[in-house]
Amino acid sequence: MKTLNLKTAEEIELIRESALIVSKTLGMLAKEVQPGVTTLQLDSLAETFIRDHGATPGFLGLYDFPNTLCVSPNEQVVHGIPNDTPLKEGDIISIDCGALKNDFYGDHAYTFPVGEIAAETQKLLEVTKASLYEGIKAFKKNNRVGDVGYAIQNYCESYGYGVVRELVGHGLGRVMHEEPEMPNYGKRGRGKKFANGMVVAIEPMINMGTQRIKHHSDGWTITTRDNRPSAHFEHNIAMVDGKPELLSTFAYINEALGIETDEELEYTR
Repeated sequence: MKTLNLKTAEEIELIRESALIVSKTLGMLAKEVQPGVTTLQLDSLAETFIRDHGATPGFLGLYDFPNTLCVSPNEQVVHGIPNDTPLKEGDIISIDCGALKNDFYGDHAYTFPVGEIAAETQKLLEVTKASLYEGIKAFKKNNRVGDVGYAIQNYCESYGYGVVRELVGHGLGRVMHEEPEMPNYGKRGRGKKFANGMVVAIEPMINMGTQRIKHHSDGWTITTRDNRPSAHFEHNIAMVDGKPELLSTFAYINEALGIETDEELEYTR
């Protein structure tokens, strides 16, 4: 049986440091996501920003991935490779970013609107982000992996959305992907039991239509099977004193975009 890699308080603070570099990177990019900008331009900005903050890009070279960011527009679910195609008004773009500092990783994601987007697409983004906090709420003492998955699945399926099965969240630490796997679906009371010192990445990947996905020949890009939009939001969370504590934050994004929310309040110190 695989054991969970529980973190000390000092290690959790090092993960927080890396996670906050990612948070600040996404906050910087929030103002840059505009019609006409290419994802390669965003990628270059992110790499420079991460290095200027004393870290290295966590994704660059990981499993031979060629870039700093995973950028996934519209029907792309995750793992999109940056290119020179300009973003268009009405697009959405999921940006997943990692940073490595002091031997620990930070890794989280946000789906941005590009200019004005369709109301039904905006709803997908709102529900997916809200489902992330439903999952975080279930990451607590005496709960199990299935409780988090159930919370996300139940919330998103109540809106008629498809919950991706093949891609999951994960533990986080000195390795980008540690135990336990954190699916966005599941049954209450099933799976590994949570314990103080666990650090996980919870990351709903939610499709407007079918839950089914398609893997592309570049070995990375994954799209929805019906080519309808997909959204992706991710946070890094530690279990401290039996409760979830956010190590990452969307505060820098909210500040850049003028969003007022208290959604993180109960999960921060």
